[in-house]
Amino acid sequence: MAASDDTGMTSPGRRAFLVQTAGSLAGVALIPDLERIGPRRLAEPKTVGIVGVGRQGRAMIAELAKIDGARVVALADPEAGRLRIGLDRAPGAEGFADHRAMLDKRRDLDAVVVATPTHLHRLIVEDALAAGKHVYCEAPLAHTVEDGRAIATAAQAATGRVFMAGFLARSNPVYQLARTFYRTDAFRDFLGGSVHFHRKTSWRFPASGTETDATANWRLDPAVSLGLAGEVVSHQLDVFHWYRNKIPTSVSGTGMVAANRDGRKVPDTINALVRFDDGTSVACEASLGNSFGAQNEVLRGSNAAFRLAWTHGWMFKEVDATTLGWEVYALRQQFHQDEGIILIADATKLAAQGQLKAGVGLPYSPLYYGLADFLRSVVFPNVAVPCGAMDGLRSTIVGIRANQAVISGTTIEITA
Repeated sequence: MAASDDTGMTSPGRRAFLVQTAGSLAGVALIPDLERIGPRRLAEPKTVGIVGVGRQGRAMIAELAKIDGARVVALADPEAGRLRIGLDRAPGAEGFADHRAMLDKRRDLDAVVVATPTHLHRLIVEDALAAGKHVYCEAPLAHTVEDGRAIATAAQAATGRVFMAGFLARSNPVYQLARTFYRTDAFRDFLGGSVHFHRKTSWRFPASGTETDATANWRLDPAVSLGLAGEVVSHQLDVFHWYRNKIPTSVSGTGMVAANRDGRKVPDTINALVRFDDGTSVACEASLGNSFGAQNEVLRGSNAAFRLAWTHGWMFKEVDATTLGWEVYALRQQFHQDEGIILIADATKLAAQGQLKAGVGLPYSPLYYGLADFLRSVVFPNVAVPCGAMDGLRSTIVGIRANQAVISGTTIEITA
């Protein structure tokens, strides 16, 4: 039988996780707050409504279906064809053309997940909170600082309601594990870092049903889009905010349309440099024109460096760093001339079962862990969400300012 804990989730094999065996990763076993890598099961069933049934909304339907006890019972989207596709993927759910109609009729909803384009978040979040629902909002929270602050204010005023911003690194078991090392002498002094996002894609999508091309491709509309800096890089920079417990003080940037010359105004290739008050900085590069390097963040310390890639992570120790003992048992992987220790969530349990290599990487998507954490806090409101309203607002503002710097080609001061 699976053992339960005070998170509101149960996890198979928890007792095995606590067993110390010879040859296992003893250092990893000492981490007290490491979330089990799944699957998750709610301590009590919760009903969920999703607003926005585009690509991200449909991904949320799929991930929620993997969480035992999470029931998607309502979907809202103004585009009939998109709503129909969503309903096909959520058997038994009721469809609505408007989120207000959903809130009015489905008073049994425990939680609302907002998966619409960024510039539409504010009204939906405010209405859902006013209706007494717990709310998960995709990140970034908004496309303007004004809307972001309004969302954070509404969330703080909603007494007894859980609000979570979808900056998903904070729910990621690999990133949680790396953070425990970051906070020790294994990493030591933060020297700087970098953010990489590379995809070979156009960011242009065909309109479905009755929607217009402009509606389908809102990411390419400079009036509402935060571009690569806000929609993508803000999630990666949040890793640094979370690890360091501080946000940058300024950002400079440049951008251009280099790979998709189809009349768009939103850059498909950008570079930015964010600076902190202690003199350190993080260099960011993102492009839709080349896939080499994919998506990852690098943090450099005086004793080690981390390379984090959302489903995987590695630690590269300096040759003069103190040996802590457990490294001799760790799985390693070669990167050119460097050998990295593979960071594996729940490594001790896997070692005890002889399945370390099978456990490399996460078995579920980062979105899965974020939604599971949100629903855990819905079940147990005294358990804080990984990213609340104010943390979400701060990282949203950084994304907004970074996009402004890219568009203007100037340095922008950041104040939260």
